[in-house]
Amino acid sequence: MEQPESLLYLSHKTLESLALTTKDIIESIEYLLHGRRQSQVWNAPKAVITPPDGRYMMATLSAADDPPFLAVKSLILNPRNREHRLPDINSLVTLLDSNTGLPLAVMDGNWITAMRTAGLSAVTARQLAKSDASTAAFIGCGVQARSHLQAFSELFPLKEIRVFGRGSANREALCQAAEKLGLLAVASKSAWEAVSDADLIISTITLSPELVPFLDARWLKPGAFVTAVDLAASWLKNGMPTFDRIIIDDIEQEAQMSTPLVDPELVSGDLTGLVNGDIAGRCSDDEKTAFIFRGLALGDLALAALAYQRARQSFKGFEIER
Repeated sequence: MEQPESLLYLSHKTLESLALTTKDIIESIEYLLHGRRQSQVWNAPKAVITPPDGRYMMATLSAADDPPFLAVKSLILNPRNREHRLPDINSLVTLLDSNTGLPLAVMDGNWITAMRTAGLSAVTARQLAKSDASTAAFIGCGVQARSHLQAFSELFPLKEIRVFGRGSANREALCQAAEKLGLLAVASKSAWEAVSDADLIISTITLSPELVPFLDARWLKPGAFVTAVDLAASWLKNGMPTFDRIIIDDIEQEAQMSTPLVDPELVSGDLTGLVNGDIAGRCSDDEKTAFIFRGLALGDLALAALAYQRARQSFKGFEIER
């Protein structure tokens, strides 16, 4: 592979201008998941630091032979950022050639995080959610909710969304985004009202030491699919056995975590197994299913590689001398 003489900086605005579709993102993630089974893609468990003041610091690492890239993401979540009118989460992704180690790109990690997270949910939802899902409930209305709205509106014949969250500005922004997509948007008065009759439920509550679980899987109707972007921290543990099938992102990563996302006995398998056919997709219209995940470094690699390749093809990004 010919090495460029410079590396690219891809800002949030530039990444958005690439106009990557949900189909593009799903294909990129699934390609790497297949490659992982062939020992051509590697995914390290995330490294986490949790200072006593409530900050959450994380690094992810994934590499592939095809395409020949290595991606590292550094991320900090600090709920106090909002006091300074900053996003709760800020991050950066670096992309290297996985053969030579030469740096290829530096890019906005917030965009990568939002799009890869929605992409991981979309990969799973395509297998576990009902194909005719028409109603989606959003518990939490921030960046992740908006990226999931875009992804799920491309995957399913949505007609209505229901939203429940604490911030009025975020609620209004999410409703407006849904209306621009031609959907009916309803601000629910309670979490139960939002989720009880929804086909798709997306929980994206910001993690904090003060978060008390308040969502109950026993509220859900038969056939519902949940994607718990918030590590299921907002879901009551005693309601989890209600699900007929729970998929997590990575069994190997989960085995190294001090506290499990969910009772391991309730877990049917992980995303690699689902995409490679080791685990069946939805088996009946009445089956209640869930995707509970910490975040998969392979997803960051899939988005970073896709964005870099598209940017090079379209001559976008700021060139930095190496």
